[in-house]
Amino acid sequence: MARVTEDQILAALKAVEDPDKGQDIVSLGMVSGLVVKDGNVGFAIEVDPKRGPQLEPLRQAAEKAVDTIPGVLSVTAVLTAHNPGGQGQQAPQPAQAQAQAPAGAPQSRPAQNTQKTLVPGIKSIIAVASGKGGVGKSTTAINLALALKASGLTVGILDADIYGPSLPRMMGISGRPTTDDGKILKPLERFGVKCMSIGFLVPEDTPTIWRGPMVMSALEQMLRDVLWGELDVLVVDMPPGTGDAQLTMSQRVPLAGAVIVSTPQDIALLDARKGLNMFRKVDVPVLGIIENMSYFLCPSCGERSDIFGHGGARDEAERIGVDFLGEVPLHMDIRETSDAGNPIVVSAPDSAHSVAYKAIAEKVWSKIGSGDTGSRAAPNIVFN
Repeated sequence: MARVTEDQILAALKAVEDPDKGQDIVSLGMVSGLVVKDGNVGFAIEVDPKRGPQLEPLRQAAEKAVDTIPGVLSVTAVLTAHNPGGQGQQAPQPAQAQAQAPAGAPQSRPAQNTQKTLVPGIKSIIAVASGKGGVGKSTTAINLALALKASGLTVGILDADIYGPSLPRMMGISGRPTTDDGKILKPLERFGVKCMSIGFLVPEDTPTIWRGPMVMSALEQMLRDVLWGELDVLVVDMPPGTGDAQLTMSQRVPLAGAVIVSTPQDIALLDARKGLNMFRKVDVPVLGIIENMSYFLCPSCGERSDIFGHGGARDEAERIGVDFLGEVPLHMDIRETSDAGNPIVVSAPDSAHSVAYKAIAEKVWSKIGSGDTGSRAAPNIVFN
């Protein structure tokens, strides 16, 4: 396969002209965030917010121009918009165009049927989130997905952390998505779980230097332009915090609920509380809290140590009126299997740790599997 270079892509894009300005989009400095990996190409086209709804043909023309380059397997172009003051916002696509509201005014949501087209065939989507990094959220999300799969469900997992994707390493996947038509990507699959991550398209040691609108567009495309097929549940490994990714998922996707991961200590619980309250504000059900790194058992002597305290997440769940889903210890086996790309639920399915994850998965599925939660309307988000 011919190696595709950035120079080739930029040369092809020079044939695409801005219809209003009469110059090519490269010379106008409209192309940004160019990523090339193994024939898969992604980039953003920056446009004036007011012109966003009318420039879908320009985006399509750019994709077609790059698709003609020998060796290109897939092309993903997104429209992003920014104001002169530097405050980024996503350029609305034709199917979801809406009037620009003054700053601080209530903002309307796109029609519900538009949002559902992002994830056809997926019955329920759950977000695994945390208020801060370093609490083992990704490890929890992946083992939760595998535990749901072990119970007989059809499962997918989306790595929504654009800046720090960890799914490729933890699932032991080093390939790249393929495509039959150059538009829709086939997710990679391991352990019977369909997987998608920006880490499949960007080298592991390459930073993703994207603004918020580009992140939101990438998330939408990893939902809309991926052949997920029929799934009982899609687990979304959210980035830490309460930023663009969380709002995008809450706005664009009919989430069945969110699972909050925290360690026991007070400082982690403070941030977990923020994440939980954010989902409540946007009307996403909080399925419960998981206490990760709940305690440490010495592998030599078996003595237990509560390194980060113990029971804080359970107490917090009781205090705020949500379910406590379970606790998972701090253990080398969990860390080693995750680093090796063979998570504990599949590498040691009968271990105590796997049993804990499976018990949590059973509780989660009992909350979302009995009803048609996948059809829940996405919420209205009002900024005061």
